[in-house]
Amino acid sequence: MKIALIVDPLPQLKPYKDSSVAIMRAAQARGHTVHAIAREAISVRDGRVSAMASALSVRADDQDWFSAAPPSRHALNDFDAVLMRQDPPFDAEYVTATWLLERAESHGARVWNKPRAIRDHSEKVAIAEFPDFTPTTLITRDTAEIQAFIDELGDVILKPLDGMGGAGIFRIRHDDANRNAIIETLGADASRTLMVQRYLPQIAEGDKRVLLIGGEVMPYSLARIPKAGETRGNLAAGGRGVAMPLTAREREIAETLAPTLWARGLLIVGLDMIGGHLTEINVTSPTCMVEIRQQTGFDIPARVIDALENTCH
Repeated sequence: MKIALIVDPLPQLKPYKDSSVAIMRAAQARGHTVHAIAREAISVRDGRVSAMASALSVRADDQDWFSAAPPSRHALNDFDAVLMRQDPPFDAEYVTATWLLERAESHGARVWNKPRAIRDHSEKVAIAEFPDFTPTTLITRDTAEIQAFIDELGDVILKPLDGMGGAGIFRIRHDDANRNAIIETLGADASRTLMVQRYLPQIAEGDKRVLLIGGEVMPYSLARIPKAGETRGNLAAGGRGVAMPLTAREREIAETLAPTLWARGLLIVGLDMIGGHLTEINVTSPTCMVEIRQQTGFDIPARVIDALENTCH
């Protein structure tokens, strides 16, 4: 197969842990050709979607992991599969990319995750579809409603809807002296919608990433365990990643959501769970594949290639 990945600039990727790099390596190991596309290199002329793409040769050496041919223009439907793996923020340009990729689909391009599905699944708001599995959650820009929620629950997590890597996440107790300032700042004086969730003390055991690949539940999670004095488990915020078998509750949640999300065209999904509660559904560029493989030997990047081979032939 001829596979293209839409990714951040290649020199910025961290090959020792980057899931997109691991997918590229797994694809090449199977004999598939790999190309890289920058999101800003996608364009449409007279309804036809194309992009400047560079053919890659990837290696296991994390210090010198790729060679790239000079970029050339390709119609996106010339590839057997196009993987949208651009990191957030999910801003207007990200939405525009999904529109362009949807046009490419209309001409036969196979894009994963499907552009409409990415656009329709806010990584924070999407959990509202599955309230039986979530902690008590409020999504609003109404300051009074947020304040009342904090008074009711006493201990909450406040976060923006467009963050990643733990950015902008605050724990607020009802008696926090900085409570008003945090709400005003994060909510930009009630002009920005926020998510507020009941604080889950099980975060000490890890914010667990459970991966779904092609509608199949992977058997291990990566528990992102906060460092001392921290409430965020995100690896970008200094959390420690520990691979663990799924608990019965985690498997129940994952197996309930997997067929629904796969039917919508979400090939790679990262479910975030704390204490058996669903807190986020990640669909843009879910990661943690490398850490799970290193610690358990279970090769999730290879499962991604399995899914692509099964869907594209």
